[in-house]
Amino acid sequence: MTGSVPSRHHDIADDLRHQITTGRIKPGERLPSEAGLASRYKVSTVTLRRALAVLQGEGLVEKIHGRGNFVRLPRRKIMYVGGWGTLDPWTAAEPTVCVTVRSTTVRASAHLTTLLKVPTGSPLAEYSCLSLEQGSPHGLARIYIPRDLAPAEVLDDDSARREAIMRFAVLGPSPVTVRETACARSPTPDEASALRIGSTTAVLAITRIAIDSTGRVIEAALLTFPGDRVDAVFTAHHALDERQTQG
Repeated sequence: MTGSVPSRHHDIADDLRHQITTGRIKPGERLPSEAGLASRYKVSTVTLRRALAVLQGEGLVEKIHGRGNFVRLPRRKIMYVGGWGTLDPWTAAEPTVCVTVRSTTVRASAHLTTLLKVPTGSPLAEYSCLSLEQGSPHGLARIYIPRDLAPAEVLDDDSARREAIMRFAVLGPSPVTVRETACARSPTPDEASALRIGSTTAVLAITRIAIDSTGRVIEAALLTFPGDRVDAVFTAHHALDERQTQG
């Protein structure tokens, strides 16, 4: 890391970006400490952090709490298969992919009340799932199931539902209908922190509702993927004219 010393955070970002894109700083390499970089560029740590924030927002650098700033490894895209409501099984089965899961009981907020069609304050099982590949996150799922429908064995190592967890699939009873709504938006602060992305990085947010044969909503899932790490595939089917089906 040699050359002229930039005087502003944009110049510092330009210099570091050049070193990263030309391979002088390798993917996965840890950058010098923020104090060390600030000293090297003869700027304050505040200015240096603004420069790093630019690179974090571009997806070139990620900050890992307690470890420092690293040049991000190239990310392999994952595929979300709409209609089935899961990550494709080939991606999920990769040995480098793992999912961390936290389970708790929460009370239905106004938003979850609307999604699940339950009274406000109803007990729900919440499963917070973070999909990681070689230690780097590429998908976040928050799955909510009415407490009386929540399967007990989801977190067991030998559970058949472990595969469902790996694919962000429906965890509760088998649904008859799966309805998905997808949009691109900015991440919330919690999502940006969990996925280690900048606040300006667009995410693909999918709200998935699973419904059983009686019309009861049996699960609501809020899925979030960094926009540069996912392809979503939805298959459209031609709707038959009701007059033709009744004729």
